[in-house]
Amino acid sequence: MRNISLIFKQFSKTVLLVAGFAILGFSARAQGDATKGEALFKANCTTCHKIESQLVGPALGPLVAGETDDKWLTKWIQNNQALIAAKDSKALTIYNKFNQQGMTVFGNLTDADVSNIIAYIRDDWKKQQAAAAAPAAGGGAAVAESGPSNLVIWGLIGVIVIAFIVILVLNKVVATLERLLLKNKGLPIVEEEEEEAKAPVDRMATVKKLAKNKKLVFFIILCGTVALGSWTWVTLWNTNVHQGYQPEQPIHFPHDLHAGVMKIDCQYCHSGAYKSKNATIPSLNICMNCHKTIDRTVGSKEASAEIQKIYDALGYDPKTMKYDSTKARPVQWVRIHNLPDFAYFNHSQHVKVGGIKCQTCHGPIQTMREVRQYSPLTMKWCIQCHKRTEVDFSKGGHKGNAYYDNMIAVHDRIKRGEKVTEASLGGIECGKCHY
Repeated sequence: MRNISLIFKQFSKTVLLVAGFAILGFSARAQGDATKGEALFKANCTTCHKIESQLVGPALGPLVAGETDDKWLTKWIQNNQALIAAKDSKALTIYNKFNQQGMTVFGNLTDADVSNIIAYIRDDWKKQQAAAAAPAAGGGAAVAESGPSNLVIWGLIGVIVIAFIVILVLNKVVATLERLLLKNKGLPIVEEEEEEAKAPVDRMATVKKLAKNKKLVFFIILCGTVALGSWTWVTLWNTNVHQGYQPEQPIHFPHDLHAGVMKIDCQYCHSGAYKSKNATIPSLNICMNCHKTIDRTVGSKEASAEIQKIYDALGYDPKTMKYDSTKARPVQWVRIHNLPDFAYFNHSQHVKVGGIKCQTCHGPIQTMREVRQYSPLTMKWCIQCHKRTEVDFSKGGHKGNAYYDNMIAVHDRIKRGEKVTEASLGGIECGKCHY
């Protein structure tokens, strides 16, 4: 009996030891909420970091994925200066690699917040790696309202040509039948060529002859009516639609370089798209994050004239690296996308809640040298997009949010026969009355 007790005691110690290592391993690589981490990442990290490539700081995807000690990552994010001051080997390696440029201290982020950010970075990096290995067919093409296809247009032209040929053939058949009738009745058949030889020369004879053909006249009038009606309809339909509008801006900002080649996230400059109704035009201070040190294109020996326009607008002297507020003046940007006053569009509702990419409405912005209005932005175009876009009601999904969760909860209450008030549907929100 005592031997059994000793065996059980040894077994208990082994189990406790394994459990302890499991708990330590779990705490070292905490499992955060990637959905919450996405919001925190965009609010705090996108100014200096991207997941897949270097921006101001290093690419976080491979860096975080390769680091297994989440406790150290948490300390680095919350107070990297303390780690550097303590001569931490990992901290000093990163600090020296990036020219001893200190990272912002995020003391406001809790351990749970940092864990969520790390979970989001790893999850997004894993998705990017999977997409690169096996790219999905078709991709996420932007939704665009297109006119009639070339097949339809050529089909209509073909119908018109065939109808015209049919009319000519029918005229020949009618003429042949008339000759047969005259021949059966024994009446003389006078050919058209003989009549034309006897008649005096009339230059308008052909036109007069065609004008007497009722079928041809009716066909021409019908085609003209259809063509005029179509032109009128298209003209009225496209009134005040500015698709393709591409004004010249005071500073030629190449989106194909910044968003395409450099792969800078749209929300790095247009930060309002994630948290407000308007995407907002970035201030020139955002430009100066990079162009305070970059004053020319790659390989050029002379400073860029367009970057100099930024300096002039801020009253900045690149030689002395000082600002003169008396010389500063606003840049008169020309608005491209402009909805009518009666139309309400909220960027954050589409970008943050709906998870819609900027290219869905603005087109392949990363390939545009100068920005143009890619989509028609008509009511029909918006409605078509809303009809096609599916809503993900699953909790914890990349589109899961409190609004949809509340909608499901209200629906369940209705099925149970419980009372549902306006307050349950957001009727006491400030924006309902104070808009």
